[in-house]
Amino acid sequence: MSPLDLDDFAALIDRPEPALRHDSKALRARTATAGKLGKLEDLGDWLASVQGRAPARPIERARVILFAGDHGIAERNVSARPPGTAGTLVRSVLADEAAVNVLARTYGAQVRVVDMAVDCDPGELPAEVVRHRVRRGSGLIDVEDALTEAEAEQAFRAGMAIADEEADSGTDLLVLGDLSVGGTTPAGVLIAALCGTDASVVTGRGSGIDDLAWMRKCGAIRDALRRARPVLGDPLKLLATVGGADLAAATGFLLQCAVRKLPVVLDGVVSAACALAAQRVAFRAPDWWLAGQSSGEPGQAKALDRLSIEPLLDHGVRLGEGTGALLAVPLLKAAAALAAELPGQPEPTPEP
Repeated sequence: MSPLDLDDFAALIDRPEPALRHDSKALRARTATAGKLGKLEDLGDWLASVQGRAPARPIERARVILFAGDHGIAERNVSARPPGTAGTLVRSVLADEAAVNVLARTYGAQVRVVDMAVDCDPGELPAEVVRHRVRRGSGLIDVEDALTEAEAEQAFRAGMAIADEEADSGTDLLVLGDLSVGGTTPAGVLIAALCGTDASVVTGRGSGIDDLAWMRKCGAIRDALRRARPVLGDPLKLLATVGGADLAAATGFLLQCAVRKLPVVLDGVVSAACALAAQRVAFRAPDWWLAGQSSGEPGQAKALDRLSIEPLLDHGVRLGEGTGALLAVPLLKAAAALAAELPGQPEPTPEP
């Protein structure tokens, strides 16, 4: 296997074609609805540019990708969930019993779970789910690395492979989410490190923690941040030091989706942190992503501001699982359908 050179992404990733946005607007200008559909018009233009055609075509194969993992930092009691219980979340989704399953059925999307570092025996989960697993759980990032550099590269490459598989299978819209316990803590560390801010600015309530747990979480982010700063210049080493296999995989996934020209809808603070890490690798990549919603997490708001991405919705959904981002899928489907079916209808001539 050839060495992974992250600098290659900067050369491989182009911005979506701006001329297609212009073409989409020109087509819409000939319709009776021009200027009357608000945000749906902007989304239709964006979809035209990322799809490489104007008008945009309808979205037919949306897929939710959930990278799963346990984070050792959960042992510091920074999560409302017990440490090492991401497997319970995974099994709920696989049994079609989770909120993400309900929303995916409602909005015509498929769900795919990818175990990167769930702390359970791999035999407890389907082979297709565990085939990319790097390890069981991750290190306590306040005092030790989350992964070895080799594990971080393995996870990063796994995310790239998932993106290629989805592109090759005809997926036309991806929703990125996570199934993690303790995952918002490394996400906060990444955001604080990459934005050059303090732990208190990015520490949120995550899975619904109380004040004491928030203080412990803020302390864990502060301590991990000290370990993150010396490796800021190396994104892969940063992910190994204070990230985790699921975060490294999601970062590789986002970058390869941009290479393959696949649009991605980000969910909450975890996917926003991975997007920020990916932006550090290739500054044009964020043009291929949207933020589905504002979760109310301060770290997510900080990351999206740095990415210059405005959330489509503001419902404060912080469950994870891609649920918040899924709520934006019908909006995107509506924009695509309107763009595809309305152009060519001329403005009615007023009666004399």
